[in-house]
Amino acid sequence: MIVRDEKTRANLIEGGKCLVAVLTALRAKVVPGATTEELDDLAEQLIRENGDEPSFLGYQPEGAMRPYPATLCVSINEEIVHGIPNEFIKILKDGDIVGLDLGLTHNGAVVDAAITVAVGKTSEATKKLLRATEAALAAGIAEAMPGNHVGDISHAIQEEIEREGFSVVKALGGHGVGDSVHEEPFIPNFGRAGEGPELVEGMVLALEPITSEGKASVALAPDGYTYRTKDGSRSAHFEHTILIEKEGARIITA
Repeated sequence: MIVRDEKTRANLIEGGKCLVAVLTALRAKVVPGATTEELDDLAEQLIRENGDEPSFLGYQPEGAMRPYPATLCVSINEEIVHGIPNEFIKILKDGDIVGLDLGLTHNGAVVDAAITVAVGKTSEATKKLLRATEAALAAGIAEAMPGNHVGDISHAIQEEIEREGFSVVKALGGHGVGDSVHEEPFIPNFGRAGEGPELVEGMVLALEPITSEGKASVALAPDGYTYRTKDGSRSAHFEHTILIEKEGARIITA
């Protein structure tokens, strides 16, 4: 999406606030004994109560064998992204890390965000993984300004992740958003500064660094959606929807 009028901009900002409220409520429910289905049910309930629509439910990305069957993506430990919460229901355990990825549509505007949350007590190594991935997101956002290029975002994300000793999951990345869940341009989490499409004022992007404690190779589960690390190492994922304005990026899902 390219935002060209104040009404569209206002819808995006409102939608971002709605999404943050739902993710905040979900974060509080990430506790030992909670189930992935409970989290998905709560996400749909809260989105619809506000008059919005779940963007992922029934959405079929290009190449997918079927529509996505849930409102929320819940990815645990070695699951990287797109874990289905309501088919093979899982119970959260102390020490798990859980990725929550959610999209909603507010007055026609699609917003998308993700957080990774520790369940109960977790190791210092896992805390470092989460901090590094979130810092990589901040580094990418700092490069999202008119006149820069997609590669500037990609390079900043990669540099931050690798500086901390982790691997960039290169098979997955960010994307344009706003009119639909996935739009151009694709935004890799690795690359060279100055390369790729130029960033222009009004662009709406979803930036999402995805990091592995081990190797970056991925495998797709038989469900057609859940990506896992091949070596079983833990993975973290953070995402914001941003709007590129004259002075830089506005974080819609802050």
